[in-house]
Amino acid sequence: MRKFQILIALLLLVTTVSAKSKDGWQPLFNGKDLTGWHQLNGQAKYHVEKGEIVGTTVSNTPNSFLATDKDYGDFVLELDLLVTDQMNSGIQFRSISKPEIMKGRVHGYQCEVDPSTRAWSGGIYDEARRGWLYTGELNPAAKPAFKMDEWNHYRIECVGSSIRTWLNGVPVAYVFDDMTPTGLIALQVHAIGKDVQPGKQIRWKNIRIKTTGLKATESADVYVVNLLPNNLSNAEKKQGWKLLFDGKTTDGWKALNSDKFPEQGWQIDNGSIMTIANRPENPVKSTDIVTKEKFSAFELEFNFNFAEGANSGVKYFIGNGGPNVGMEYQVLDDQRHPDAKAGVDGNRKMGSLYDLIAADKQERFTKPAGEWNVARIVVHPDNKVEHWLNGMKVVEYVRGSDAFKAAVEKSKFSKFENFGMAKETPILLQYHNDAVKFNSIKIRKL
Repeated sequence: MRKFQILIALLLLVTTVSAKSKDGWQPLFNGKDLTGWHQLNGQAKYHVEKGEIVGTTVSNTPNSFLATDKDYGDFVLELDLLVTDQMNSGIQFRSISKPEIMKGRVHGYQCEVDPSTRAWSGGIYDEARRGWLYTGELNPAAKPAFKMDEWNHYRIECVGSSIRTWLNGVPVAYVFDDMTPTGLIALQVHAIGKDVQPGKQIRWKNIRIKTTGLKATESADVYVVNLLPNNLSNAEKKQGWKLLFDGKTTDGWKALNSDKFPEQGWQIDNGSIMTIANRPENPVKSTDIVTKEKFSAFELEFNFNFAEGANSGVKYFIGNGGPNVGMEYQVLDDQRHPDAKAGVDGNRKMGSLYDLIAADKQERFTKPAGEWNVARIVVHPDNKVEHWLNGMKVVEYVRGSDAFKAAVEKSKFSKFENFGMAKETPILLQYHNDAVKFNSIKIRKL
């Protein structure tokens, strides 16, 4: 009888272990102490209370991180957190802290905890590196998901280059990126200003992770930010996107006034289509290029990277007034090109509707010469048009409206009848004698 009882107990133990193994979830926090975690950078206070990790703000210290002892690559992470004050925080993942890199400064992906009125919780920020990758403005439907003074359930999924977040069951951010394939998971207590009262707290519990049997969630339910050059994810394809530039050839493009691609001035280099600067020591004779296909209502994305002092642009609804006359998304080195000080109230700066409407942008969302900017032009069927720059809407207007006509009347385009009112348009990349790179040029019809 005794042997039979032992056998039953062993079978139950094996069944229990098998069930846990089949489920795949493993706790990252034992509910008792901070075993498996260590603190990095700042000196905020972390302690365990009532089965919860509690983080408390401290004055005169940088951002603090309670990091896992292990690195993680592909995983699904779930946890619950509670904020009772207006306290910014975040969940680091695939993050790095090494003494030889930025003196150990934690850097990498962060899932935002933002209880402010901005409401970007669940967005993805690249801590101490590239800044915002997925702002809350790209998915406004998810803004109400965060609940102040209540427990919020976060889910972060990383499978290969696919990175997704959910907040209280609501899909928030969807990014494709491969800069950091593996790294730490960490709980952030943000630094506070010298005039801010210390002692604000954030609490975490039910922290668990799954690292086996994973499959990326590919539902096309939110806007996708794809930072892989010249790539379309399955979700983007389902949303109707197509590439206008394949990263290898000039297929689909031609010179403005020719059926052929220009012989000079343009080249494909390392996955980018780029202009060759026209300089006295290296004279180049070239022209603008346009897509062979035309569009009416559309959403266009492209990345651009310019040399110091460069000027260029992406034009649309061209033709009324000349083959290259039309709306222009300005591409400009605001710091070095004189055109930034021309026009009216900055309406010739980067992201602006050139010479008509100035981009309403912040410097932190503007990348300088030598870095990639992510641009977006949205033309709705009702003629509302938007310019976006690095996840922020910087221009909005209605084509043909009284306000639009008034802006045209005050601009250099006033002499052109029906300026910008063409029914359909190719997409034009401007040759302006300076070196500028473009990649990830993609479009979908609306």
